[in-house]
Amino acid sequence: MSNSITQLDHVQLAMPVGGEPLARSFYVNVLGLTEVEKPSPQKERGGCWFNSGSVKIHLGVEDDFHPARKAHPAFLVSDLNSLEKKLLEHGHQVIQDKQIEGYRRFYSYDPFGNRLEFMELTHE
Repeated sequence: MSNSITQLDHVQLAMPVGGEPLARSFYVNVLGLTEVEKPSPQKERGGCWFNSGSVKIHLGVEDDFHPARKAHPAFLVSDLNSLEKKLLEHGHQVIQDKQIEGYRRFYSYDPFGNRLEFMELTHE
């Protein structure tokens, strides 16, 4: 019997203590994710969970918080131009990067400084 990984369940990012309102503002209002209620055992730890279809992002509280400036999740999006506009309208930096074959992409940061990559498939 072999063990094989079949899919990614969720990505966890860290945030500082008390960051839940900023997390909700960014992940719901800017990125368009839906907040889901954390199960009872995890509620007492703080943090927030967000979903969009099969994408699950968990923000966990870290006492000695340091943002992930290099390591990052990469999200496929359906309209990269609209997302870029929305990020800029809400005061978030957008960093263009060299494109890779088959994708347009850029980086941004959540309100805590965690690096996020956004990618859109191209139809070349």
